[in-house]
Amino acid sequence: MNTSPHTTCPTKAPPVMKGGTAALLLGMLALIIASFWTLNLKWGEFLSLEAFRSMGRFISEFFPMDTQAAFLSKVGWGTVETLAMSLLGTALAAVAGLALAIPASKLHSNDKGLMRTPTRWVLNALRSIPELVWAALLLISAGLGPFAGTLALAFHTTGVLGRLFAESIENAPPEPADALRTQGVGNLKVFYFTTLPQVLPQLMSYTLYRWENNIRAAAVLGVVGAGGLGQLLSFHMGLFQMGKTATILAAMLLLVAIVDSMSYHLRRTMTR
Repeated sequence: MNTSPHTTCPTKAPPVMKGGTAALLLGMLALIIASFWTLNLKWGEFLSLEAFRSMGRFISEFFPMDTQAAFLSKVGWGTVETLAMSLLGTALAAVAGLALAIPASKLHSNDKGLMRTPTRWVLNALRSIPELVWAALLLISAGLGPFAGTLALAFHTTGVLGRLFAESIENAPPEPADALRTQGVGNLKVFYFTTLPQVLPQLMSYTLYRWENNIRAAAVLGVVGAGGLGQLLSFHMGLFQMGKTATILAAMLLLVAIVDSMSYHLRRTMTR
């Protein structure tokens, strides 16, 4: 038998995945299969020749688009309303989210975090309600128009950004804050001079990303009467004015593309 000290024992290959992960994947696969079985999807009718003909006739009704000056002016104002709703809603959410993120996070290892759990419950509640539901609820008190849509975006986005901000604050490197804290500096000043500058680029990146999402949400909030392009879309689609509908959809696509491009370049600039 070779007992040389240089002989190496073969190492056992690591498992491809742990038992819990495999069980989770199998459970997800079972849910997907059950979904196909319970939804009774009619793929034959969907992919039939008649379905394609009907879709072709429907798409042809969108052309030519309505390009009358009076209607384009109305669409332009709706575009401005949609952009303003997304901007103001995101800005309000960023301020409120940061205000709630501070009590929702542990600022240092000795922080008891008494308000951490209840504040996170509030953030969970805010983001668990979709923007459309918020808008439908707020229309009762705020009335029809972009004000209800702006508040709906602000409430939902506050829950999303507040949770993301809290995680960023808790994951910030603790050494600079600990150095000031040992000198007797208060928690508020420590957060302002050390933690906030460290996480600010990440907070801005999250805010810009949510602005991208909110411009899409603002474009459809008008379906429940919250102003902007969505309200125009709902009105003209209800009257089957497909030429006007096509113009509104084109304005939505253009607005979303512009905002996505602006947000992308701003986030790239901040992360360099």
